[in-house]
Amino acid sequence: MASSKLYSDEVSLAVVVVDTNPLFWATAALPFADFFAHLIHYVNSLLLLNHLNHVVVIAAGLSSCTYIFDSSDASASGAADVAATFAKASRKMDEFIAEDSRATSSNGSVADGNAASLLSGALSLALCYIQRVFRSGIRHPQPRILCLQGSPDGPEQYVAVMNSIFSAQRSMVPIDSCIVGTQDSAFLQQASYITGGVYLKPQELNGLFQYLAAVFATDLHSRTFLRLPKTLGVDFRASCFCHKKTIDMGYVCSVCLSIFCKYHKKCSTCGSEFNRVMPDLNSVPDQRQ
Repeated sequence: MASSKLYSDEVSLAVVVVDTNPLFWATAALPFADFFAHLIHYVNSLLLLNHLNHVVVIAAGLSSCTYIFDSSDASASGAADVAATFAKASRKMDEFIAEDSRATSSNGSVADGNAASLLSGALSLALCYIQRVFRSGIRHPQPRILCLQGSPDGPEQYVAVMNSIFSAQRSMVPIDSCIVGTQDSAFLQQASYITGGVYLKPQELNGLFQYLAAVFATDLHSRTFLRLPKTLGVDFRASCFCHKKTIDMGYVCSVCLSIFCKYHKKCSTCGSEFNRVMPDLNSVPDQRQ
């Protein structure tokens, strides 16, 4: 019986999620204009590797996310001028950043410098696009997602991000992660680990394109012959559902597996009631079984 999904080993569908958080880029070591130039070179290199390759760029802001570039639209329009195509993408990026800033100011969610970008929404858009390609025909390119992240994780997005990670795992879509900020991302460490992607935090951002071309430009078939970077450790800590904070120890609902930092008589997610009184984890001494 034929498989429901037939992949072309040498053809890739790469969905790139770009962090456009202005609060992060205002203090970043690499200016956003230089970062975007590295991104354009990377996208162009993917398209040059194989004329059948498909690249999509999604921008993730503080309050919204949207599609910035789709190589299928560029090829369908018959645009022969590559510079004009990427100039249009650059204008769309500038327009999105301006609109996202206005939306953030208007809805009253003006945040501090540690504000997180909408990673969960961008991952959902990426997975929806990949599923649409899956249903467009019998033979598909090999899909993968690359997250270029600089902002810190948003604990309030924990459930949505984990749902996206497990959806990607079930669809056999690896999530690659390239961290351009100063701190690692626990969300993306788990995403790359669970889905079989590559997690990398470049040491020298001025050579970002070299990292992108050497590590993330390779298709999934070629990766089996290469020795790619491996994550030394993965932060598996979860965020509590009550206060949206990252915790080391907590209480888990036995029915829906919701996580809480403090004991509750009733689960706020599924409504299950717990009659047994549990001790406060903060007051329990560290004892080895």
